[in-house]
Amino acid sequence: METVPIQMPDGTTTPVRLFPGTDAAPVVVVFPGLGVPAGYYEPFAEELVSHGFNAAIGELRGQGDSRPRPNSASTFGYHDLVSIDFPATFEVVRERFPAATPFLLGHSMGGQLGVMYAARIRGRLGGLVLVASGSPYYRGFPGLHSPGVLMGCAAMSVTASVAGFWPGDKLDIGSFGRQSKVLISDWSRFARTGRIEPYGADIDYEERIGKLTVPVLSVTIEGDDLAPRSSVKNLVAKLSSADVALWHEPEPLGHNGWIRNPTGIVDRIVAWLHDCT
Repeated sequence: METVPIQMPDGTTTPVRLFPGTDAAPVVVVFPGLGVPAGYYEPFAEELVSHGFNAAIGELRGQGDSRPRPNSASTFGYHDLVSIDFPATFEVVRERFPAATPFLLGHSMGGQLGVMYAARIRGRLGGLVLVASGSPYYRGFPGLHSPGVLMGCAAMSVTASVAGFWPGDKLDIGSFGRQSKVLISDWSRFARTGRIEPYGADIDYEERIGKLTVPVLSVTIEGDDLAPRSSVKNLVAKLSSADVALWHEPEPLGHNGWIRNPTGIVDRIVAWLHDCT
């Protein structure tokens, strides 16, 4: 593994992990879920390399090995991550793997951000893989989970606004970790309205996403209460012009368990990648 640090405009330093495989093979660029450090995905990346692909893992700003942690001065949200951080990550990837076609794999919030990034660059990717990644829209959750999501997102947004950041390192609700107040506000708005309308947006993300024509593989996982199939359906429905393949992992690995037990999911992703290339 190789590590290349990148620096964001606010002074945050964030590493990109690189896993070289076969020179001309596609490179799968992984973006984590909220609160999940990039290092946790290393076995998954190594499994992709063992199948003949290159891999890279980006780190969401302020998580994992990214420093400093979000504080009251942090004002980054969804738009900043996809307009600043993702392009910087892909620049590192392109320099290291110049002959490789990039595919973006997003887990949970990383998938939401990946869809937005693809919309910004008008699909200049080999394709998108969304694993356990759905819309947080509260109506996409069954039964009592629906009002719970609605009340929870409102409470998190208010708490982050009052504190100046989301103090997930102290409250540990949802294992989201410490986060920027703007990021939490963007997520909360998405959860309330079902629309991707982040603070500071310079494009209509909903319109651009609807015009994407890249191939997409969306993977749901048995036992995943954070991204149930109805939630995932609400996200992929936004990709109305894309060729979307759906696959369900029947083993009850939950929202994060697949990362450290990746064999079945990697096999399915590899088969899809071969079909795309």
